[in-house]
Amino acid sequence: MKTSNATASTRFLERTFHLSEQRTTVRQELLAGLTTFISMAYILFVNPSVLGAAGMDKGAVFTVTALTAILGCLLMAFLANYPIAVAPGLGDNAFFTYSVVLGMGIPWEKAMAGVFVASILFTILSFLKVREIVIDAIPSDLKMAIASGIGIFIAFVGLQGGGLVVANKSTLVAMGSLTVPTTWLTIFGVFVIAVLMAMRIPGSIFIGLVASTIVGLLTGLIKAPTHFMSLAPSMDPTMGVSIKNLPAMADPQMWAVVVIFLLVAFFDTAGTLIGLAQQAGIMKNNKMPRIGRALMADSLSMLAGSVMGTTPTAAYVESSAGIAVGGRTGLTALTTGVLFIFSLLFSPLLTVVTTQVTAPALIIVGVLMASSMRHIHWDKFEIAVPAFLTIVGMPLTYNISYGIAFGFLTYPILMTAAGRRKDVNLIMWIMLAVFIGLMYILNVIPKS
Repeated sequence: MKTSNATASTRFLERTFHLSEQRTTVRQELLAGLTTFISMAYILFVNPSVLGAAGMDKGAVFTVTALTAILGCLLMAFLANYPIAVAPGLGDNAFFTYSVVLGMGIPWEKAMAGVFVASILFTILSFLKVREIVIDAIPSDLKMAIASGIGIFIAFVGLQGGGLVVANKSTLVAMGSLTVPTTWLTIFGVFVIAVLMAMRIPGSIFIGLVASTIVGLLTGLIKAPTHFMSLAPSMDPTMGVSIKNLPAMADPQMWAVVVIFLLVAFFDTAGTLIGLAQQAGIMKNNKMPRIGRALMADSLSMLAGSVMGTTPTAAYVESSAGIAVGGRTGLTALTTGVLFIFSLLFSPLLTVVTTQVTAPALIIVGVLMASSMRHIHWDKFEIAVPAFLTIVGMPLTYNISYGIAFGFLTYPILMTAAGRRKDVNLIMWIMLAVFIGLMYILNVIPKS
C-alpha cells in the first residue's frame, strides 16, 4: 500500500512539474528547495528588523513575511513551474523604511496604503503585459545601475545598523567606535559569511546569522529568550492597515511613492528572473518561457503581502543556490514554501536576532547586488554618467527614488548629446517626463 501511495505521489509530481522533461528527480528537487530555504531564511529576521525601524510591529511582520513567502513560492511553483523562490524584497523594504517613512516623514500606515495601490496597479500591468514591454524598453545599463545602487544603499544601512558607520557633524559620516562590543558582533558576522561564501557553502548568510547569534548569547551581548518555539505572532497590528489608510492617497506625495514602488518592483524581479532562468537553462531563443505567469505570481504575492502588512515581494537571487544543486522545476519552489510554513514556529528567535546580527546579511547582500556594475558600459561617457549618478545617488541622498531619478533624467539628454538619439526609445522619454513630475512632487509640494 505504501509503495502504491508513493508511486501515485511520484506520478502526481511528474504530471505537475514535468520532472523527466527537465531531467531532474524528486530527491534532487527536494534538496534544491532545502538549499534555497537555508540560503534565504535570513529574510524572516531581517525584514522585521528593517520594517521595525519604520515603527511596525516586528512579531506581526515576522508572520506576514513567512506567509507572503509561502504564497509567493506556491504561486511560482504551480503557475510558472520555476525553481525560484519569492518573498518580501530587501531593496523594497529599505526604500519603504529609509526613503518613505524616515526620509519623507510619511507614517508607515499611510505608506503601506501606497504599497497596496502600487500592488493593484502592478497586478493589472502584469496581466496586460505592460510590465514586460516597459522592462524590455529600459536600457540594460540602467537596470544594472539600479540593482547596484540598491545594493550599495542596503550595505550602507547594514554598516550603520552594525555600528561600523556613524553620523558626524563635520564629515557627515565617520568610522564607528571599535570599543563598542556589539560592533564586533557585526564584524564577526561579516567575516563568517564572507569566508563561507568564498568557500561556496550553501546557506552562508543564514549560517552567519546563526553563528553571530550564538556568539552574542555566549558573550552576554544578546539576552537569551525564555523559549525557542511558539505559535506565530498575531498579524493584527499590520493586517488590513493598508486598506484602512487608502484616504491618504489624496495626498499627491503618496502618488510619488506609488510610482517609485512600481518602478523599483519593475526592475527587481525581472532582472533576477532572467538571470536565474539562464542559470537553470530555462531560457529558449533568448526568451524566458512562461515569464508572464512568473510575473503574475510575483504580482499576486505582492498584493497579498500589502494587505497583510509587508513591502513588495521579489524573486530571490538566493534561488541560485538551489539551482546550483539541481533545482529545475516548481517542486523546488514548493519545497521552499513548505519549509517556510514550519518556520512560523520559531518567532521567539526574533529577540536574539538583533540589528548587529542582521547587519552582516545586509552588507553581504549589498555586495552581491553591487556586482551588477560589471555589466555597465563605463567606456561610453553618455552611459557612465547616468549609471554613476544612479548608483551614488541612492546612498548619498539616503533615498532610492532620487538615485533612480538621477539616472532617468540624465540618460535621454546625454544620449541625444552624444548623437545617439535613435537609441533612446519613446518609453525612456516618457520616463523622463514622469521623473520630472516626481521630483516636483517630492521637493516642491509641501509635506502633509
